[in-house]
Amino acid sequence: MFTLWDLPLRASAELVGFAASLSERYRGRLQEFGFHAGEEICCQQQPGFGAPRVFRVSNATYSLDQDLAEQVLVRPIGGSLGA
Repeated sequence: MFTLWDLPLRASAELVGFAASLSERYRGRLQEFGFHAGEEICCQQQPGFGAPRVFRVSNATYSLDQDLAEQVLVRPIGGSLGA
């Protein structure tokens, strides 16, 4: 299992859930956006210098900063995530 922030560019993973430390407020908001266990999520952009990354989930695209993306847990689809 990895965090969403660890997902390489153009790689897909299955959303497993959220870290226990993620507040209910953020958890609920992410779920409203379609971040549900079992959903496929893909990293679309990884700008440099610690900028937020862009992820596709539930036919929509969202930008998440590192603090939030590290609270989203994923597992690779069909093999390793690579690096």
